[in-house]
Amino acid sequence: MNERVVDPRDIFYFHEGTHQRAYQFMGAHLREENGRPGVRFTLWAPHPKDIRVIGNFNHWQGEGYSMDRVKGSNLWSLFIEGVKEGDLYKYEVISAEGKAIKKADPFSFYSELRPGTASIVQRLSHHQWQDGKWEMEKSTKTLYDKPLAIYEVHLGSWKKREDGKVFTYRELAKELVEYVHTMGYTHIELLPIMEHPLDESWGYQTTGFYSVTSRYGTPTDLMYLIDRCHQRGIGVILDWVPGHFCKDVHGLAYFDGKALYEYDDYSRANNKGWGTLNFNLGRLEVQSYLISNAIFWLDLFHLDGIRVDAVSNMIYRDFGKEPGEWTRNSKGGRENLEGIDFLQKLNKAVFQNFPGALMMAEESTAFPKVTHPVDQGGLGFNYKWNMGWMNDSLQYMEKDPIIRKDYHHKLTFTLTYTYSENFILPLSHDEVVHLKKPLIEKMPGDKWKKFANLRAYFGYMFAHPGKKLNFMGSEIPELQEWNPSKSLDWNLLQEKEHQAFHRYKKSLLHFYKGAAPLWEKDHHPDGFQWIDADDMDRSIYSFIRKGGKEELVVLCNFTPVVREGYTVTLPKPGVYKEVFNSDLEEYGGSGVKNEGIYRTTNSKGKVLGKREIQITLPPLATIFLKRTHDAHR
Repeated sequence: MNERVVDPRDIFYFHEGTHQRAYQFMGAHLREENGRPGVRFTLWAPHPKDIRVIGNFNHWQGEGYSMDRVKGSNLWSLFIEGVKEGDLYKYEVISAEGKAIKKADPFSFYSELRPGTASIVQRLSHHQWQDGKWEMEKSTKTLYDKPLAIYEVHLGSWKKREDGKVFTYRELAKELVEYVHTMGYTHIELLPIMEHPLDESWGYQTTGFYSVTSRYGTPTDLMYLIDRCHQRGIGVILDWVPGHFCKDVHGLAYFDGKALYEYDDYSRANNKGWGTLNFNLGRLEVQSYLISNAIFWLDLFHLDGIRVDAVSNMIYRDFGKEPGEWTRNSKGGRENLEGIDFLQKLNKAVFQNFPGALMMAEESTAFPKVTHPVDQGGLGFNYKWNMGWMNDSLQYMEKDPIIRKDYHHKLTFTLTYTYSENFILPLSHDEVVHLKKPLIEKMPGDKWKKFANLRAYFGYMFAHPGKKLNFMGSEIPELQEWNPSKSLDWNLLQEKEHQAFHRYKKSLLHFYKGAAPLWEKDHHPDGFQWIDADDMDRSIYSFIRKGGKEELVVLCNFTPVVREGYTVTLPKPGVYKEVFNSDLEEYGGSGVKNEGIYRTTNSKGKVLGKREIQITLPPLATIFLKRTHDAHR
């Protein structure tokens, strides 16, 4: 065999754990060798006795198709003449004990539709990208001081055809993209679209990390969808699961007969909570595999960001384990030191290649400095999901307004840590499944109060510091828990309450995007100021959001009582006008609003320089006031 069929530099960097584009030589690549067209297959496997390439091109018989070990490495490689795009293949791995195991390619770009498990030879160069302007702009800017409103989507259940079949990537490029653009979201976040055997896992139990799921079409079709998003000014974020993988026999599990991608120690490898295996994040080749995978999606598919799922599982050895099921690290702690090191290495590599990328951590603990730079001891992400805000705010909203005063701190505590990280406020799919109820059903009261509560809650959410994420269906709003096997219930929009709420959510998104104080200083303490955080008896919160040049006054009334003549003490004199109100009749509200302008007056007995206005607070509502000009003009 020609020892240089794999570049020695690629071999070195892959085994060193620093290869960032291993997909360029690993897996199945169409090429010509000695003037003969075919496919070069390359695989990592240290332990087996033999590996054979089998496929429809050799009637799935491996005799005569054994791969050769690449000298000085644990790689295997073989060129097969005549193999073409679309051909099916697997690796028949003969373990050291002589057992034959049929495996899909860890680097396959495309796979058979379930229940098939073979890999498919596939080029990734068919699509002609039309998003050059978008790509250039995103490489030179960040979104810290820009609006960021993410629509989290499960492609298989957002909408289905009349015959019950799922929409394809190309159909979604029309239906979904236009919908998201019209609603006013800035980004779409896709639940995992890497190949996975079970629909019910929603993509979180992956077998093909480089393989676009064939449920909705080809890799080229997915590129078309992403391209259309960019042409309509919508970014695309991918949900990614580098912490664990399926135990399915055709996948990564015990790939060459022994622990390879997983830990040798089964107590560390086994993720009993999810029925999966944890990646051995300390193994250098696994680091090359996963870091290259993140780069792969950002590079070849032009994705704008990655949301890393279950970071807590990667940084704690005891995550999801009972006492006695885990061991301490070399320093005596519970932290997974190699997991922390991997995440730092991952983020450094991503930002080295894509400075404008979004790297988002779904991390549910108080682990410090998740969004701080690596050279400052941080994990290196630029955003973290604020799970504390989500849990506290939902607990508050679920309470009857009569007793909300006893839980007033649930909405004030968040401001004690809001600026410790760059946060995203999530209301994700996890909150509307597994008997947690849809958002509208979490709200107390009769039908009118449920809708009013949810409008007020979303108003508060979009006023709170931090970027925003909402799961699909929350804008309808759905009356049932999310069912990934069914379409969202779009028929609800034929009912006036749901129509009005949908209109409200659309108005709120567009208002948010046009209101710089709501995002310009999202991550700076001087972008927020309490007016009154202690009006617990009336369950009212009032605060100011500040941008570079403008300010907005926000008032949330979380009781069904209309507060007439409510006094608001403001730091600046001037003329104020109501600019947004969740209680308008067109949104399904009672129509209590503040018309005209409100001029501040001196505050008797108050701190010198402060001014008051008196307004009416609608029931179960969030309103926004804007200072239009100085009172003395």
